Amino acid sequence: MATRPATRCKAREYISFFKMPTIRPSIDSDIPAITAIYQHHVLHGTGTFEIDPPSETDMTGRRADVLARGLPWLVAEKDGQVLGFAYANWFKPRPAYRFSAEDSIYVADQARGMGLGRKLLAELEVQAEAAGVRKLLAVIGDSANAGSIGVHRSRGFSDVGIMRSVGWKFGAWRDIVLMEKTIGAGDATSPE
Repeated sequence: MATRPATRCKAREYISFFKMPTIRPSIDSDIPAITAIYQHHVLHGTGTFEIDPPSETDMTGRRADVLARGLPWLVAEKDGQVLGFAYANWFKPRPAYRFSAEDSIYVADQARGMGLGRKLLAELEVQAEAAGVRKLLAVIGDSANAGSIGVHRSRGFSDVGIMRSVGWKFGAWRDIVLMEKTIGAGDATSPE
């Protein structure tokens, strides 16, 4: 009988471990977690070419800019903890690009390998299409970034090309991998 409580406890931990995260629109109170996740990637990763980690104020402004365009900024949350985020922003600021968006996906280091990037990207595609986006673009820092490239390929993105040695980070030249995916009607119909 003494083993039953321990067994129940382990069962709860097991169920919690496999509980699916919630993908939802971000809210203001997510900014500290979003900032911490992104700061880690800036300081330790090559998926972003930023060198200096942005502040919570910076990330608040970036999120506000995305939302003001009617584009999605999502988070992955599990047990009340934000484990990742994704957003779509215009590929370029000129109006002719308004139906093409670049995706950005960042997952907390402790949540890597759980499939959160794929889940975030899947919902981002749905939300971007609902916002009128016809083409999603991935501009992936570092051609050695197998995780991000793999996530995008798993969601049907195709390779466009590699821009060689366009960024200098951590004492080495870094490439950019370009990928794309048509969503919705794509270029088959007028967006207006």
